[in-house]
Amino acid sequence: MSPKLIRAYLDEAHVDYMVRGHQPAFSSSRVAQATHVPGRELAKVVIVWLDSRMAMAVLPSTQHVDLEHLRELTGAENVRLAHEEEFASRFQHCEVGAMPPFGNLYHMEVFVAESLTEDEFISFNACTHTDIMTMAYADFERLVRPAVLAFAEPTQV
Repeated sequence: MSPKLIRAYLDEAHVDYMVRGHQPAFSSSRVAQATHVPGRELAKVVIVWLDSRMAMAVLPSTQHVDLEHLRELTGAENVRLAHEEEFASRFQHCEVGAMPPFGNLYHMEVFVAESLTEDEFISFNACTHTDIMTMAYADFERLVRPAVLAFAEPTQV
């Protein structure tokens, strides 16, 4: 899915959004800095394995996935982070590490950190390391229908 395809998807769903370019950034904290978006509103996508299936964990850039909590909350026996080479082909039109949180478009379950639901807006990479998209969280939730769980912990600096 390219930024153009995401825009087409959102346009078809009659969703308001904004796309902004920024200097290349390859970590969520750098994207937040480059775009002046509060880290709690900038969502990052982490691909995880839940037993034998891949899923998206979507959480604020200021937090990390607590794999043990995610395992308990999903009922999975085994949970681990996926390696880029395991999922890169699924996101062929995206730069690796810049996937948007629309797991529904990639046939993946989406788990959203409870803390990400507290703000009115959500921002995320739009398939590149130079574009972010911002939209109302309510629209995101309506389109993606994620499971909202408390699996994220603040990142220690």
